[in-house]
Amino acid sequence: MATTSSIVWQGCKPVFADILSSDFTINPDKIREKITPQTSAILATHVFGFPCRIEAIEHIAKEFDLKVIYDAAHAFGVEYKGKSVLNFGDISVLSFHATKLFHTIEGGGITTNCDEFARKISYMRNFGHNGQEDFFGIGINGKSSELHAAMGLCIFPAIDKIIEKRKTISEFYNNRLNNFPIITRPIFGVNVTRHNFSYYPILFNSEDALLSIKKRLENEGISCRRYFFPSLNTLNYVENNLENSLSESVSSRILCLPIYPDLAIADVERICSLILQENE
Repeated sequence: MATTSSIVWQGCKPVFADILSSDFTINPDKIREKITPQTSAILATHVFGFPCRIEAIEHIAKEFDLKVIYDAAHAFGVEYKGKSVLNFGDISVLSFHATKLFHTIEGGGITTNCDEFARKISYMRNFGHNGQEDFFGIGINGKSSELHAAMGLCIFPAIDKIIEKRKTISEFYNNRLNNFPIITRPIFGVNVTRHNFSYYPILFNSEDALLSIKKRLENEGISCRRYFFPSLNTLNYVENNLENSLSESVSSRILCLPIYPDLAIADVERICSLILQENE
């Protein structure tokens, strides 16, 4: 929702392209279909840390002379073909909210390989200041505080261990739920050389099945989330320009299970056992 809102706040119209069924990232073929002379940029999300089809998107952007912005809120630590996924596109935007893999309690970051963009971002986040008595242009107070930075510095040295623990939990889920007939797992691309295991999404074969298991887990005090739901093109402040969409179907059937570094395997087993009751 935050990604869509950022477009609307700028007075631009979000035009939605449908997703891929394998990993739920944006479908490059659908991007091409939506481009018009009014298109100003491509904004794509690395969903659940699964990288978008980067080469295809870059090819389309060059063909139509468009900028590429990646919402990389879920993609801290992800590597694509041996490089940080943040190296691709004109700009990548990160979230450092407390629910993220790497966090500073609140806030975020922007990465770019463009010196011009970096200079503009540097003054836009600091009231437009150019030193103490001059201004480049309009800006806001978009800086991270010292307290938030301190939290990030505490977490950063442990990031590899955090990812490894999340991987262990994810693999346990995979093994226990692998043959459960009413759910499937998204599959990230073969060119992902490092995944961050930031979320554990499962896709049900129906919304009714999702609601049944979600209620069972919540009755046992286990929090889970319909994430992302609803499909963004159905929000009441945008025009629905994504008809008969796979996105709408997936968003109604997807559920994220608990995953965090200190989640005990015994608790993961309990979660899986409650889910598997549906098949007994």
